Amino acid sequence: MSTTIQVRAMLQIMRRFEWTWVGLLFKNDAYGHDVAQIFQHELAQSGWGCLAYVEVLPWDSDPAELQRIVSVMEKSTARVVVVIEYGTRAIRLMDEPPRSVCSESCSPGTRVARRKGEPVCCFDCIACSEREISNQTDSTKCTSCPEDFWSSPQRDHCVPKSVEFLSYHEGLGISLTTISLLGTLICAVVLGIFIYYRDTPMVRANNSELSFQLLMSLKLCFLCSLLFIGRPRLWTCQLRHAVFGVSFVLCVSCILVKTMVVLAVFKASKPGGADIMKFFGAIQQRGTVLALTSIQAIICIVWLVSASPTPHKNTQYNSGKIVYECEVGSTVGFSVLLGYIGLLALLSFVLAFMARNLPDNFNEAKLITFSMLIFCAVWIAFIPAYISSPGKYADVVEVFAILASSFGLLVALFGPKCYIIILKPERNTKKSIMGRGVTKM
Repeated sequence: MSTTIQVRAMLQIMRRFEWTWVGLLFKNDAYGHDVAQIFQHELAQSGWGCLAYVEVLPWDSDPAELQRIVSVMEKSTARVVVVIEYGTRAIRLMDEPPRSVCSESCSPGTRVARRKGEPVCCFDCIACSEREISNQTDSTKCTSCPEDFWSSPQRDHCVPKSVEFLSYHEGLGISLTTISLLGTLICAVVLGIFIYYRDTPMVRANNSELSFQLLMSLKLCFLCSLLFIGRPRLWTCQLRHAVFGVSFVLCVSCILVKTMVVLAVFKASKPGGADIMKFFGAIQQRGTVLALTSIQAIICIVWLVSASPTPHKNTQYNSGKIVYECEVGSTVGFSVLLGYIGLLALLSFVLAFMARNLPDNFNEAKLITFSMLIFCAVWIAFIPAYISSPGKYADVVEVFAILASSFGLLVALFGPKCYIIILKPERNTKKSIMGRGVTKM
């Protein structure tokens, strides 16, 4: 049998028992040197294993040299020794076939990291990092998962990232939807009460047309909060702030005009003030509300045309989640929209505050002052809470601010009136109302 065949037979045995880390001893003669050279060459060509050490057995059995070789063998982690000696074809083994490797195989989820200056069979297993996987044994590198996927805990396969947005199917979404619809229903009930009792002194004394417009705008305010719930899409992102902005400006404009009318009525009751009411007739009131609301509509149109809000998949906030959100497009546009609402609310508050001490029959201003105080407090608190809220909770904060301010206006402006209309009808008389200080308009 040729030397090469013998060597290849040894390599097959090594492969059979999965020995990748062996020592090599050979006799210090021509045969030993030849076979050892062939063995090392064939081993390198096969790419199967590595040599932990190579030692030459001395001719004269020098005890010191033999002791040194034994010491090398004992210190080595190799558990298999290939001995090349003329006329010998065995591999000397102790006991049953041992496991002899320099490094255990790297399992899926890890990669091979070569040890500098050591044979290729000696390596460390490094766990794949987040968003990376390896799905084969002894992978030399980890591969990245697609953008919408995340690595499994074992880092051996990619899994879809969980999706986060304010959903109609979760507790928060259900609660906010219920509150929104409840507010809309209450507005409808109050509107029905005002329409049914429209000829009574209470309704007639509170500028019924502006009250109807205010209730309709409040319904829109409650309903616009629904646009913030559900998976963001292009049309909901574009509509949510536009509808929100126009609805609240319409609402606050009605309150502002009511406040201006309160002051105008008081001025008209003074000497020389009789002509002032010609500037605050029904047509002028409608025109003022329309003009103020049109300004907000123009702001929204410019915003949508120049830098429209768009849906965005945020993968930076949480590496294991895809947070669906609406990017405002232009922070300037969003700021102008909020600022215009705030300006009108502040103006309404200032005018109502100025009118709070008018004679009793004008104390509608007190209710407006209180409602605007609630409104401004909610939206002042909204800004830092919105900025600091992560992910879907930014939408939760905005919906909460919409609902809280809407309920504040509804209860403060219409609660006392509905109480008298429904529960104290004996006080729903012109004499009683004028005595209580509700403005006649």
